[in-house]
Amino acid sequence: MSAWAYTLIPALATVLGAAVAAVRQPGPAVTSAIQHLAAGVLFAAVAGEILPDLKHQQSPIAVIVGGALGVALMLLVKRLGEKAKGSTGLIATVGIDILIDGLVLGIGFAAGAKQGLLLTGALTLEVLFLGIAVASKLKQTSGSAGRVVGTVAGLALLLPMGALLGTPIGALPGPYLAGFFAFALVALLYLVTEELLVEAHAVPEQPWTTAMFFIGFLGMLVIEEIAT
Repeated sequence: MSAWAYTLIPALATVLGAAVAAVRQPGPAVTSAIQHLAAGVLFAAVAGEILPDLKHQQSPIAVIVGGALGVALMLLVKRLGEKAKGSTGLIATVGIDILIDGLVLGIGFAAGAKQGLLLTGALTLEVLFLGIAVASKLKQTSGSAGRVVGTVAGLALLLPMGALLGTPIGALPGPYLAGFFAFALVALLYLVTEELLVEAHAVPEQPWTTAMFFIGFLGMLVIEEIAT
């Protein structure tokens, strides 16, 4: 199965999250727990899959260039998010974010089938929360549950589009591959540190919600060991 086909799994999770939030938004504690869990899973995927492949490429210049481009792009997306006003700005910013997620997933499959599958699981949790968050905000202005879910479903289609852009990367020479791996590494770390955990800490911390980060991290490590 092609990488873009696997993106249908997180795409469906995005729509599911939007549908749940459009009907009844989860409480702050549940939302925080999902964010901590997704952050732990993504962090484990970065440490266990992307980073080892990047180190094996042994292309320091490509790593610097790819990493720098990743930092610049993610900071640009953050800046656009800060300037975004109203529903249109929110939709545009989230659309860019989801497209990058799809691109990262395509790069993951370029590293190998196992890496791609593990990233699929990790990103599924991340976009599930994203669907909940976007639907919750759009519901305040739109009011129509059907319109909210339809908008999020349209955004979810950017996941396979991003994967289609990332899939050909596997055929590139080693240094170029290293650059894209570095880009994916930075993008995923940004999602963990500057989005998921920041949002998760916006509500009062509870021990069980914090523990979800480590449950996600250790759970992903166990899955990696079983899959090896």
